Amino acid sequence: MKTHLLREIREMGYHGSHNLLVRYINQGRVEVDHACLSPRRVTRLLTRRPDRLREDQLALHDQIAGACPEMTALATQISSFAALLSSAPGNAAALNGWITRTRDTDLPFLHAFATGLERDRAAIDAALTLAAAQRTHRGRPQEDRTD
Repeated sequence: MKTHLLREIREMGYHGSHNLLVRYINQGRVEVDHACLSPRRVTRLLTRRPDRLREDQLALHDQIAGACPEMTALATQISSFAALLSSAPGNAAALNGWITRTRDTDLPFLHAFATGLERDRAAIDAALTLAAAQRTHRGRPQEDRTD
């Protein structure tokens, strides 16, 4: 692996020795220069409500979301989908628009998610309706409840 790497970077103009490359890699400078975030951490940052992120997390969220056009589109689709998870009036209809916009993006991994939403649409609509009913029920004063 290191021999292959040495050959590749020599083709790009590196004139150092094999030992220098090995020391550089073993000192962890490669990882420090390009800090790696786990997919789980990126997902957590992108799916969390921005108002619930600390300042450093929000800065990292914005950096990730702006890393490339695909990440910007992904972050936008995630936040717009999250907004639909409440049972506000019109969200069921807005979901159709979200699915259409998702299919129009260059994010094939989200296409499968959108297809699954369409396939399970009846269950999603029922869940949104139930959530709205539960919030209304909880919102009434205790003495007005009949259960």
